[in-house]
Amino acid sequence: MVMGIAGYWGAALTAMFIAGAASAQECRAESGPHRAALVELYTSEGCSSCPPADRQLSRLASDANGFALGRDIVPLALHVDFWDYIGWKDPFARADFTARQRALVAANGGRALYTPHFFVNGQEIRDRARVEASVRTQNARAASADIRIAVTPSENGRLRIALRVGHARPGQSGAPLALHAAVTESGLSNRIGAGENRGAVLAHDHVVRHWFGPVPVRSGAATLERVLQLTPEQAAKGVAVAAFVQDTRSGEVLQAVSTGLCAAA
Repeated sequence: MVMGIAGYWGAALTAMFIAGAASAQECRAESGPHRAALVELYTSEGCSSCPPADRQLSRLASDANGFALGRDIVPLALHVDFWDYIGWKDPFARADFTARQRALVAANGGRALYTPHFFVNGQEIRDRARVEASVRTQNARAASADIRIAVTPSENGRLRIALRVGHARPGQSGAPLALHAAVTESGLSNRIGAGENRGAVLAHDHVVRHWFGPVPVRSGAATLERVLQLTPEQAAKGVAVAAFVQDTRSGEVLQAVSTGLCAAA
């Protein structure tokens, strides 16, 4: 599905997310010496061509492909709102995810928004059969930043999130860098009552539920701390936290990392 757009890349657009293995203990993650691939899928429950791409994202992040989740690949499913008018309002959609997609499209020299739409480290992948190869290409590159995540369970279903960036080097554009973070949820499902997918039960993984940033990276370093209130369901099964450093002009992602699932105390 395609929609015409106009726009440009703004310095305030960049991202970070969460996913992993549930535990009432502190979750930690640290980026490696190679560049992880931030895989962003722009999708919608109102789009009949999106479910196969949703399943593709889940498969990419599984052990079957040999990728280490969180260190080789950091998957994000961002639900957009521009198809809500055709009959089904996507409960996971946010207008700021549509704005981020618009900015990435413009940074890649495009003019149209569509779903499903993949980006790997800020680079548009029009043929989704090429996503896996793009991940491997990114993994072959050296890291340009170090990122550390610490997530600590707190009282009453809260998580304390602390991010640290160090040794960040500018991308090819030489523009300022920014740190972004997000919380993701997997194992979601929804029965669709109207629109192109009416009657279907759709499954979703790595769905972005919260977004933090951008935080400017200065002299190669940045920090971000937040306290997140989880729903009872999220507290029980856990969420993941992802973070990445991005060039504010080109959209190039210089490094990314995510935790396993983190549950509340």
